[in-house]
Amino acid sequence: MARSNGGLIGKSNKTSFGKDKVTSFTSSGNLCTSANTRVVNTLVIAGGGGGGSNEGGGGGAGGYRELEVPVCGSTQYSVTVGAAGAAASNTGAGGNGANSVFSTVTSTGGGGGGGGSGPPVDGKAGGSGGGAFRANVVGAGNTPPTNPSQGNNGGSAGARAGGGGGGAGAAAGVGPGANTASAGGAGVASSITGSSVTRAGGGGGGAFGTGGAAGSGGGGAGTGTNSVSGGAAGTANTGGGGGATGADGSGNSVVGLAGGSGVVVAKELNKASGVWNLRSQFAAIKSGTWPDGEAFLNAENTDYLVVAGGGGGGGNQGGGGGAGGYRASGFGPSPLRGDRFLGPGFTTGTYTVVVGAGGVGSSSSPNCGGTSGTVSSVNCISSAGGGAGGGGSIDPNAGGSGGGAQGRGPKAGGAGNTPPVDPSQGSAGGAGPQPDCAGGGGGGATAVGTAGGPRSTTANGGAGAPNTILGPDTSYAGGGGGGQGGSAPQGGGGGAGGAGGGGQGGDADATSVVGTANTGGGGGGGANPAASGPSGFNAGKNGGSGVVIIRVPSAIVLAGSPGCATTLSTHPGGDKIAKFTASATLTVSLA
Repeated sequence: MARSNGGLIGKSNKTSFGKDKVTSFTSSGNLCTSANTRVVNTLVIAGGGGGGSNEGGGGGAGGYRELEVPVCGSTQYSVTVGAAGAAASNTGAGGNGANSVFSTVTSTGGGGGGGGSGPPVDGKAGGSGGGAFRANVVGAGNTPPTNPSQGNNGGSAGARAGGGGGGAGAAAGVGPGANTASAGGAGVASSITGSSVTRAGGGGGGAFGTGGAAGSGGGGAGTGTNSVSGGAAGTANTGGGGGATGADGSGNSVVGLAGGSGVVVAKELNKASGVWNLRSQFAAIKSGTWPDGEAFLNAENTDYLVVAGGGGGGGNQGGGGGAGGYRASGFGPSPLRGDRFLGPGFTTGTYTVVVGAGGVGSSSSPNCGGTSGTVSSVNCISSAGGGAGGGGSIDPNAGGSGGGAQGRGPKAGGAGNTPPVDPSQGSAGGAGPQPDCAGGGGGGATAVGTAGGPRSTTANGGAGAPNTILGPDTSYAGGGGGGQGGSAPQGGGGGAGGAGGGGQGGDADATSVVGTANTGGGGGGGANPAASGPSGFNAGKNGGSGVVIIRVPSAIVLAGSPGCATTLSTHPGGDKIAKFTASATLTVSLA
């Protein structure tokens, strides 16, 4: 009789070839799993609770959960990193932290610490509970309940003191006596990133005397008498609870301290333990994906540049199109350098390369905005299309960089870095702050678009980012200039496009200009229709298409198909370079 597990008796365990790639999220984003990943070890910590005021309780730590989660390969999973709980006002309890989420795992925000100065407010329940105001009710931890537990209860204290917030590793205790607050509960250490780090500690209580110590793992210390001196908020990206406050020397209440934001860490496991399905193991060996001790390609000096299509400009005092999202690992401004991805999780094989198209510029009809550019991507790196410029009654769009607002304000420019990634992929578009002004410039990779001012002013697109990945210093992802606000001779002219392919805005003398192809530059906005100009002068223009560039050490071979979309070159130093000007397939092999 045939067996479904390949002929072995026993439990068939899930095998994963994720190369032990570790990705840490300090803000919300997306995890794109490697092709052969089947199991992720994930650490999910929610935001810590804020500390209470006026001899209040410390904030509870954010819920702490570390679990193995089954996943699919080459799949995008949404990641939510919980925000910190707000500090208490001078009359009440701290706010609860926000939840953090990965796949099926949710960790609950830490409970806010209790507070006084008026009707006392109890400690709040959460991942770990907030400390009590004096001897009042403590916040319950592990709420809602999980197994294993995600946290512990807050603590309490005696007269003129508050209890510490609960920690992931321990509940907060009871204060030793009057005027002395209790410490926050201890956090838990994890080595998921390769080194041991303690997180999710509770905040110390406040007192009219001696404040409570911080719980290990990012909790904030509570304060004693005399304002907030010596106290601390929870540490960012630990889920630590915020410290509570005591009172000033005159007995007046003071505000509490905020919690620390959460964090999500995902480790794509390389494991093949226990009893396996022999057919799947044979297939893995045959395809070269069996874990053989080599975690990843020797590609520690590899780099990428991924720029999305720029947004189209709006018409009729239109906003410039926002630049396509800019993401790079090196050769550009250091604040924008992300992690190199031709390491863990990027191996020999084939990968789909998507080069985003530029958005379409508006027509010259009275109420017509542009359209946004489209996404560029390779492996797990994805850059968002630039936001469309606003026109007439149509508002600008958010995007990699945001579109500029139409000059019919007050209107805000489109938001940049949408969806959010770290480092940021772009900037906001310029506003249209007045009812009759120049259109705002589109946002660029390194600068926001200029806001439209009076009719005699111009609004330039935000500057892009210089990058030498190809060798020459070339700028990418400049925002489109805003359209002219007034009619000649009042008009100040169309705004200049941002360095990096942004198109010039239109005016009475010339139509707006398209974003430069394969730079992700935003299209220029159209001019005021009251001006007298050439045909189509008040229409917006298309954004520039995006680009994807890969640079690897000489030991790695790159190829692309179709050839018309790919330019292969060798840097004088020996590095191999593949530039993609249209969507294609990338093949990676060893020399």
